[in-house]
Amino acid sequence: MTAYTEAQTAAIGCLDEPLQIIACAGSGKTQVISQRVAEILKQPGAEPRNVIAFTFTEKAAAELKERIHTVLGAEGVSTQGIAEMYVGTMHGYALDVVQRLVPETFKFSVLTDITTRLFIDRNSRKSGLTECPTLSPGTPRLRRFLHSKLYMQATSVLREDTIDEEQVPAGVLKSHWDYMKLLYDHAYFDFTEMINLAVQLLEGDPDEDAEAGLVQRNIRDEIRYVVVDEYQDVNPLQERLIRGLVQFGANLCVVGDDDQTIYQWRGSEVTNILTFKDRYAGVRQVTLDDNFRSSEGVVEVGRSVAELIPFGARLSKAMVASGHQEFARGDLLALEFADPDAEASWICDRIQAMRGVAFADGPGADPRGLSWSDCAVLFRSVARDAGPLVDEMRRRGIPFVIKGLNRLFDSPEIQAIVGVFRYIVSEIDGAALRTLFDDASLLPAGGDWAAAMRVLDEGRDFDRGERWGVYNIQRLYLEFLEALMLREDTVPGDPARAELVFYQLGKFSQAISDFEAIYFNTDPAQKYRSFADWLEHQAHDYYADADADVGYAAPDAVVISTVHQAKGMQWPVVFVPCLRNNRFPAKRQGGLGLFHVIPDTAVASPDRYRGTVEDETRLFYVAATRAQKFLFVSYSPVPGNRLYGRRSQFFDHCARQPWFLTREPAAPAPTLAPHAKQELPNVTLSFSELKYLFECPYQFKLRFLYGFNPPLHEALGYGKGLHDALAEAHKRALDGDILGAGAAEDLVDRHLHAPYAYPALKATLRAAAIKSVERYLTDHASDLERTVHSEKQIQVHVAPGITVDGRIDLVRRLDSDEVAIVDFKSTARAQDEDVTRDQLHVYAVGYQELTGERADLIEVLNLDEQGKTIRELVEDPLLTAVRGRIKAAGDALRDNDLPRLPVWEDKCSKCDLAELCRDVPADERRARRAASGR
Repeated sequence: MTAYTEAQTAAIGCLDEPLQIIACAGSGKTQVISQRVAEILKQPGAEPRNVIAFTFTEKAAAELKERIHTVLGAEGVSTQGIAEMYVGTMHGYALDVVQRLVPETFKFSVLTDITTRLFIDRNSRKSGLTECPTLSPGTPRLRRFLHSKLYMQATSVLREDTIDEEQVPAGVLKSHWDYMKLLYDHAYFDFTEMINLAVQLLEGDPDEDAEAGLVQRNIRDEIRYVVVDEYQDVNPLQERLIRGLVQFGANLCVVGDDDQTIYQWRGSEVTNILTFKDRYAGVRQVTLDDNFRSSEGVVEVGRSVAELIPFGARLSKAMVASGHQEFARGDLLALEFADPDAEASWICDRIQAMRGVAFADGPGADPRGLSWSDCAVLFRSVARDAGPLVDEMRRRGIPFVIKGLNRLFDSPEIQAIVGVFRYIVSEIDGAALRTLFDDASLLPAGGDWAAAMRVLDEGRDFDRGERWGVYNIQRLYLEFLEALMLREDTVPGDPARAELVFYQLGKFSQAISDFEAIYFNTDPAQKYRSFADWLEHQAHDYYADADADVGYAAPDAVVISTVHQAKGMQWPVVFVPCLRNNRFPAKRQGGLGLFHVIPDTAVASPDRYRGTVEDETRLFYVAATRAQKFLFVSYSPVPGNRLYGRRSQFFDHCARQPWFLTREPAAPAPTLAPHAKQELPNVTLSFSELKYLFECPYQFKLRFLYGFNPPLHEALGYGKGLHDALAEAHKRALDGDILGAGAAEDLVDRHLHAPYAYPALKATLRAAAIKSVERYLTDHASDLERTVHSEKQIQVHVAPGITVDGRIDLVRRLDSDEVAIVDFKSTARAQDEDVTRDQLHVYAVGYQELTGERADLIEVLNLDEQGKTIRELVEDPLLTAVRGRIKAAGDALRDNDLPRLPVWEDKCSKCDLAELCRDVPADERRARRAASGR
């Protein structure tokens, strides 16, 4: 039983009043939220589907889900129905609501920040970018590439913030609506539009808008408790979403720390948390001020930093150290260096010296020796400041990872890969490309350079065929690596380097996917030319502020990160270098900015977009409080640069604190062998992803630990379109509206979206889809009225840290009164790949965990004319067996035991990443080429 403080107990027990939990850094808020959810579910009549818990990131959501499961198990509270409790981001929830209840949105896909910018740049005129006027005389209109990031911000602000549209220039509003039309024409949501549409439905008049009425009735009837974590970072549009969800009387609990408001430049409004008690009636306020993460020295320094924020601009609180970490003199250092190279050299010295120093992860835990991954270096800007450190780490052979794709393109390995595409467009010759690979030490022993070059020479023959799929960039990348025989076990160097190299190569695969998602249907020569130019000129900037990591891999390597990316994380050893005036705190940026597009008089609280010293102080507070025990801050001037030639006020503040030394003592003596902390990431898998883990653990590793993506298929979207058409038919059947075969064409035209199909294929897919839907609605007309559930959310908790979730296509009751779980398939390939006995019974396990009832049958219904239908009894021995398989798969993932299959098997021929695993047999290679039109 977890022991809670008095404040934590008060927060857990407050279920009937609006609750504001002010949670200082390291105060155990996730545990408190989890325990409070358990208390909610103990209430009479409360069900998991009545609860929404918002987190700021998917990573935080996975952690909260896992903690909730743990607490419910310890409390003896049933987890039945837990799949219907939403735990995740506001964006994810908004998408779920509209795509569950509004059929017109079923086919929409989501653009990331990266693909949104690519989409805007590719459609620079139609998106309104190059037609958008500015208030700057020197730049009458925004320009392609140069201003697409600014334009993205402006279009988001117009939807997210409180805007006086009368003060916004008409040309800006027209450009904005051009962008919105383009989004909807292409069936895309950007991150802002997901929430914006949900808010419109929640605020709409239910008497005039049927969809608004449907959404509001669903919220009214289902939602009783709303929990919002990281409340300090919500923007005005997100605040409207929250109000919409509680408008029918749901209990609201917000959790946050105004001292950690770090996304003002994205529109977050700190006054939301500062004034919450005044804006909602009867609020109970509880402060969690015990820091269980860090030593007294770190906590006291963090508190002193927070207190630099003026009175009235923060909530009153005083963080105190309550954890097991002990402060020792020398744990906190504030050091000055002559230049950035000297600073980088010292950081590397100290990292090397810290390896093997004893550290205890928890109260009563046996100490272990610190390793590389226990150290983090947090920059205000990795893109601008990390260069000297990266160079020094490479020189010394210190393993490191840079969070996200920041500086990915600076690594020698990725520069060599970029060279591949420069060769394709004849920017460099074969000898120069070979030099890049030699310099990057990326040529395997026995690698076939000539074969690899033949792949590239074929790749730059742009007259091989008319199908766009022939010129697939991702496929060329994978085939080049195969021909070169570059695999994880052939990377020159030790296994640790091989892991880091594949981590980088997987990130590059993601960059290809981002680009090709927007440029797939482009003239081949132009596509490769654009890709090479993008890699050279734009990609660095696109990914400079990217938050997301690719894959689940966590190598034993030093972490280099921005402070923003480090939010919610912790390390035993934290370095915060480059504390220069005008860098941290950052000076306001010059040049063309948001208020050259939208006048600042049109925006409420415009200063938060410009940045203030208070904002920077909050960011530095986050940096300092990531440290568990060792915190090293440092300063070095940039030679010849007066702008960055003075110490930061944050450095001087630290140096004045009695916990810091300003001269380095002897480093702590290593006493133990280095041993990296092994933490299984909280992983949420779809049912198809679990299939990869079942079929071939190494394919799973390539996809989800390293982040490799398969090539885009031209028919992508066909299967989903069929599923969505039938989902609408079944949802309407649940409302008593039984559709006949005559509705097939309308259903298909509303839901089929195959954006990568060439014109002839698109017509073929449409005709095939209409026939399939007509056939289903004819053959199963009597079954429609026996629909029990459509697209039913289910979840299987595999083991600590691993959850499998997804949706069952259809649950229906047969004439025999038996309950059948139905899974639709649309192609022979999909059936061969997806339908295994294990996967079918996973659905049954999920249904049982959701409802407490066991299904009688599982059916796989192939929608193709000659498709084979499979029907099996659900039997207890099979359910027991599949639970065992799931558990074994989870254990293998936890132990990183993800081996290749011992020999080539039939299933290897269906694997899109086989090239990264082993030699592909010649006949199979020919078949794979033929499938792509070559």
